[in-house]
Amino acid sequence: MVLDDEYFMQLALQQAQYAFEDDEVPVGAIVVLNTKVIARAHNQVERLNDPTAHAEMIALTSAFNYLGSKYIPEASLYVTVEPCLMCCGALYWGKLGRVVYGCADEKNGYQHITGDKWPFHPKTTVTKGVLEEECAALMKTFFRNRR
Repeated sequence: MVLDDEYFMQLALQQAQYAFEDDEVPVGAIVVLNTKVIARAHNQVERLNDPTAHAEMIALTSAFNYLGSKYIPEASLYVTVEPCLMCCGALYWGKLGRVVYGCADEKNGYQHITGDKWPFHPKTTVTKGVLEEECAALMKTFFRNRR
């Protein structure tokens, strides 16, 4: 088994599927450190009645607690959809080394709001479009079913 970006994004997609099944916007996230998954989460905004309960936020909180640290510059976050500005702020303050996401979010993603301004920590790298079609398909199906 190859532990590459696609492998880890598949795990994030599993989390997004749990959100989909719970009638939450289907976003899933995992935090990886040294090829080990240390946190998993999916959106729980509706369940918790909390607009901050995004998959990224829950996964980060879990990872910080697991490690007993507020900074994890060696870690990578895999998320199925481009992070919003709130989540970028948490990623910035947590000093994550890498963010990998599946599909763009043209309405709420950080690029829509910040344009060319970098919302992450200066040392953070970003990889876009990993399993993009699969991530986008889940979102499209969710919103199509809601209409």
